[in-house]
Amino acid sequence: MKALVLSGGAGTRLRPITHTSAKQLVPVANKPVLFYGLEAIAEAGITDVGIIVGDTAQEIRDAVGDGSALGIDVTYIPQDEPRGLAHAVLIARDFLGDDDFVMYLGDNFIVGGISGLVEGFRAERPEAQILLTKVPNPTAFGVAELDSEGRVAALEEKPKEPKSDLALVGVYLFTPAVHEAVRSIEPSWRGELEITHAIQWLIDNGRDVRSTTISGYWKDTGNVTDMLEVNRSVLETLKPSTEGTVDDSSEIIGRVRIEAGAQVTSSRIVGPVVIGADSVVTDAYIGPFTSVSEGCRIEDSEIEYSIVLRGASISGVRRVEASLIGRDVEVTPAPRNPSAHRLVLGDHSKVQISS
Repeated sequence: MKALVLSGGAGTRLRPITHTSAKQLVPVANKPVLFYGLEAIAEAGITDVGIIVGDTAQEIRDAVGDGSALGIDVTYIPQDEPRGLAHAVLIARDFLGDDDFVMYLGDNFIVGGISGLVEGFRAERPEAQILLTKVPNPTAFGVAELDSEGRVAALEEKPKEPKSDLALVGVYLFTPAVHEAVRSIEPSWRGELEITHAIQWLIDNGRDVRSTTISGYWKDTGNVTDMLEVNRSVLETLKPSTEGTVDDSSEIIGRVRIEAGAQVTSSRIVGPVVIGADSVVTDAYIGPFTSVSEGCRIEDSEIEYSIVLRGASISGVRRVEASLIGRDVEVTPAPRNPSAHRLVLGDHSKVQISS
């Protein structure tokens, strides 16, 4: 069995971070979100992995390499631009051959991995197996409609009037039957080959399509809110350790990991928090669910429930929270300007100004 991992998307919902970085490499608890998926694939016993790459191909290659560090063997498959999930299957035909495979969206995060799902698929081998989860906003996802016996009856991509609240999670399992399906469908109104249309083709042609509804934790980390929530979830399982240095005037509370070369001076850190290698924290407060990457500097500031990327500095800032701060960013106080009101008022106006 092989794996096909999609890492070619533009990440428009994470801009401006993704103007200069692949969305799949934004770190969660100081590890790229893509790596969690690749580790889950390796844990399921799958080692032959194809990664679909686009404009950020070189950055993905630099981070993942040949995959040996993650226990996998990686083949890179270039895609000229995002053309839909089914298009990714189409262009990966030579890599996939006649093997069964799992398709995993590189910016998705599933607690508990996929080992059980893969094991069940290997045993029963339906033509397709999809994961579903209940969501409050199904119009933002591919949505599945089940019949009275719980079988997949229909799928629809981002419906305006969804027929259920069951969204497709970004993990799919297929036999080679899907290759006929992706060759048989037409682009959607979005101009993309939709994987939901390919699975619907399998259903319409009498193929065995099954679903598993998961109740565990799943997130599509495509926006800042979800990225911070995944960071919180991962930090909940953090094992505390101190490989860097902490002076006697600092206070460390709860689950805190301080990586090698990091220095904490005259500061208070309340976990769960991870401080990356060679970062410097001075006269600062770092609150729960914060990940600080390597080579950062935080001084005379307060930060909580945030992700700080490599090489960023925060100095003299009273409070930062629920934030995603990019690489080599500098955050400093704004200059104090005299308070004044500048008005352009029409005739006969009435204005109230607080003193």
